[in-house]
Amino acid sequence: MKRELESLVAQMHSSGVTYDEAVREFKRRFILEVLSRHRGNQCKAAVELGMHRNTLSRTISELDIDPAQVRIGLKRPPRSERTDANAAVRIAR
Repeated sequence: MKRELESLVAQMHSSGVTYDEAVREFKRRFILEVLSRHRGNQCKAAVELGMHRNTLSRTISELDIDPAQVRIGLKRPPRSERTDANAAVRIAR
């Protein structure tokens, strides 16, 4: 993972990404990942991130993250929109 990070940093630097932009994007992606794992629950995400819930809420606002979109993205599609592959998985169970 360290080599991947070093490669990414080198690519970002050579592309002209500023430090502030890089830090902002890292924070945004990291927080989105943790929020997704906790199905949009900010209290649980804040505990995992080691910050107060209010700090997380403020950071979410600063990074223009829409918590509702995180929750919507985790919902299953309606039955009418599910693929046949999903039906096969249900049958196999």
